Order: sequence, then structure tokens, then C-alpha cells
Amino acid sequence: MKLFIASDIHGSAYYCQKLIDAFHKENADRILLLGDILYHGPRNDLPRDYAPKEVIAMLNPLSDHIICVRGNCDGEVDDMVLDFPVLAEYAIISDCSLGANIIFATHGHHFNASKLPKLKKGDVLLHGHTHIPTFENVDGIFIVNPGSVSIPKENSEHSYMIFENSEFVRKSLDGEILAVNKVGI
Repeated sequence: MKLFIASDIHGSAYYCQKLIDAFHKENADRILLLGDILYHGPRNDLPRDYAPKEVIAMLNPLSDHIICVRGNCDGEVDDMVLDFPVLAEYAIISDCSLGANIIFATHGHHFNASKLPKLKKGDVLLHGHTHIPTFENVDGIFIVNPGSVSIPKENSEHSYMIFENSEFVRKSLDGEILAVNKVGI
């Protein structure tokens, strides 16, 4: 299975369209969205082309491809307008072909490198929230963040990740490879 992973769209129609174009180009099996889909949040400036209704219209046709977890800026109203569930705190992906024991996908405001869920060596904690891409191995647990689609921080690129064959490949929205990291049991 090839996963297309993105986080923190924050209602940007411009960057959502770039994300969808990249998804089609990558020919991935699923899109894993790590929260903060429609609302920009009170601490963030408005992202480019802030238009949550347009983002809804772009994502809903892809609902059969989307797995999504709730971000701190997502709520019940988002669940009412999107054709895929957004209120789960986390998703567990277990597929031995991925090269990890499990992937624990969450937004990152509750579980992160400072507050790990119950994981074991070889598992992956995958989260967004900080808008800063990371890949680190903490005692055999891989902590991975794809960065932000629309509001990257600390001079990082607007980015997403592909996960396939035990590798996380972080790419700019234009498809440029920014980093490649391997996980393994």
C-alpha cells in the first residue's frame, strides 16, 4: 500500500489543490490527513486563498480514498460538511508490508514526541500540528511529521509525505524530494 500523508491544510484552497494534484501524480492508494483541514486556527495567519467551502468541494469527491484524524482546529461542524469522518483522535494502520509494526496516526496536539502513546519498538508515531517536518528515532519508536501543506514553519517547505516499502519520502508540493527516511522492525 502506498500512503499519501499530509497535514494542516487549514482551509487553503490553493494548497489543497496542489495537494490533490500531487496525490494524483503519486498514484497513491490512500490519503492520510493528519488534521486541521478547514479552519486556520486563532494562532495562525490566514493561509493563501483561505476558502474552506472550496476545500470541502475538492476533498469530498476523494472521500473513498481519505483516512483522517481530528486536529485541534477540527470540530463537529467539519464532520457535518465533509463526506469522510474527521473526529477520530487517532487511526492505527497495521500493514506488515509497510515495514513498521503499526503506524499510530494522530494530529499531534495530544500525542507527540513529548507525550508518546503506548507504542513498542518498531512502531511509528505519525503526527502534524507543529507544521515542522521531523523524523527521529526515539528508543526504536519512529516519530514522523510531514510538515504543513499550507502554513509551514521554521523555513520548511509546503510539503507532504509518501510512505511505501518502509520509507517515508518527504516532498515539496511540486514533487521535489526533500528527505528520505527508512523505518524497520
